[in-house]
Amino acid sequence: MARLIYQLRIALDGVEPPVWRRVLVPGGFTLDRVHRVVQFAMGWSDRHLHVFDISGVQFGVPDPDGLLEVRDELDARLDAVAQKGARLRYTYDFGDWWEHEIAVEDVVPADLDTRYPMCVGGERACPPDDIGGPDGYHDFLTAYGDPAHPDHASMREWLGRDFDATRFDASRATALLRRMT
Repeated sequence: MARLIYQLRIALDGVEPPVWRRVLVPGGFTLDRVHRVVQFAMGWSDRHLHVFDISGVQFGVPDPDGLLEVRDELDARLDAVAQKGARLRYTYDFGDWWEHEIAVEDVVPADLDTRYPMCVGGERACPPDDIGGPDGYHDFLTAYGDPAHPDHASMREWLGRDFDATRFDASRATALLRRMT
């Protein structure tokens, strides 16, 4: 049987203009690997907790204290929990509460000459971690983009690097994804 590749569209909820990625992922990836794909493709730093919600069932890293009831993402393969047309939810950072919709756009046989996973499209930069969720990101963009804004200098200093919200490079995302394999 041919190895199947899932074409996923990962869209960040609550931000305008939209921030999204399109990735090609082996169906045999467990959800912990899909988590890493989301992190690398979107541009997150993987410093916070996360959870998948698939048809009302939550998957993630088991909580040793039992405060968060989730099924172990290491035990769930993408091809066992989703098929073409499925929509999964992925939440990253329970403080900022970044919600993503992951749509399974297609499932196709793997090209034997192609290395997976890979990012084949997307738009806009990922918000910085710890910015305060969608509302904080909106406030950040307003202040960061206006040198006359009273919080402009403090936002630039806090971030400590240049930020272009319009920029996204699928080839760079693919290079990062290749590091995980």
